[in-house]
Amino acid sequence: MGIKGLTKLLADNAPKCMKEQKFESYFGRKIAIDASMSIYQFLIVVGRTGTEMLTNESGEVTSHLQGMFNRTIRLLEAGLKPVYVFDGKPPDLKKQELAKRYSKREDATEELATAIESGVQEDIEKFSKRTVKVTKQHNDDCKKLLRLMGVPVVEAPSEAEAECAALCKNGKVYAVASEDMDSLTFGAPKFLRHLMDPASRKIPVMEFDVAKILEELNLTMDQFIDLCILSGCDYCESIRGIGGSTALKLIRQHGSIEGILENINKERYQIPESWPYEEARRLFKEPLVTANDQQPELKWSPPDEEGLQAFLVNDNGFNSDRVTKAVEKIKAAKNKSSQGRLESFFKPVASDSVPLKRKDAPAKATKETAKKRNTGGGRKKK
Repeated sequence: MGIKGLTKLLADNAPKCMKEQKFESYFGRKIAIDASMSIYQFLIVVGRTGTEMLTNESGEVTSHLQGMFNRTIRLLEAGLKPVYVFDGKPPDLKKQELAKRYSKREDATEELATAIESGVQEDIEKFSKRTVKVTKQHNDDCKKLLRLMGVPVVEAPSEAEAECAALCKNGKVYAVASEDMDSLTFGAPKFLRHLMDPASRKIPVMEFDVAKILEELNLTMDQFIDLCILSGCDYCESIRGIGGSTALKLIRQHGSIEGILENINKERYQIPESWPYEEARRLFKEPLVTANDQQPELKWSPPDEEGLQAFLVNDNGFNSDRVTKAVEKIKAAKNKSSQGRLESFFKPVASDSVPLKRKDAPAKATKETAKKRNTGGGRKKK
């Protein structure tokens, strides 16, 4: 779920914290990507029609592999350096949210059966997508694929969004890419939405800057975390009747959730029983992540052509010629990205305020936009 309504809240109250960027403007940038979110999107969209999905000869779903392969090649061809971060064990406080998701999938499965019986295609499409779940096998498949492509994989001890934010705060990557806004609540300095959208949608990347969020909202990071908890997060219920706008007003007025609870009209707003907001706050402030000195070195290596042919073609029914051409694209893209950004020749200066102006603006790097091609294979599975 992420943080409920946060994008709209920021657009209305802190518009300068977000800006539209061209996909190609991230040439040479290292980007930490929430892998599970991307895999979920691929399973919903790639090669899916109603209950039919792409599969290999064994009947195993391959939509996630085709989506990951094509989308990662697009990132590499644009000169980006993706790092995929996978979820570890979820915190105990998230069990309630995960139980809700399971219940919704069960309900959707029943609704899907009814839709199939009635033959209403629109309902079949809708409820079929709601039954999708990213499994361990999906994750393991994508980890293997990415490593064969020479793209770094990071396995988080717990929440992928928290690990992504830690990589960004420690200067290992430029930004975090996901569709869940809680990366900002974990303190990611820069956050990107729509980076993983297909080129056909022609939607610009939306970049958020957490320092500008705090500046425009006139909040501390602790207050911003409290705002997100009140708006609605994965770790605890929110107070019914308090949405993002009301939460912002109350935080500005009372300074913290404790201050709000001391002054709120408890007849109008019912506080959830045994509300674990303090534990939720701690999870956002001190999440379980890999220590900075233990984070792995991020390396982008040449693709393993034989390994890709064996895994994609032999095991999963991809077209051999297309995989060969895709491998050539990866090699060419990595040669191009090795040029790096011009900024990399200068030592970055950490700053919480407006960046220092340069006397001479660096020349823009050459950008190439690749046409998306279908590199996958397989057949539809009902």
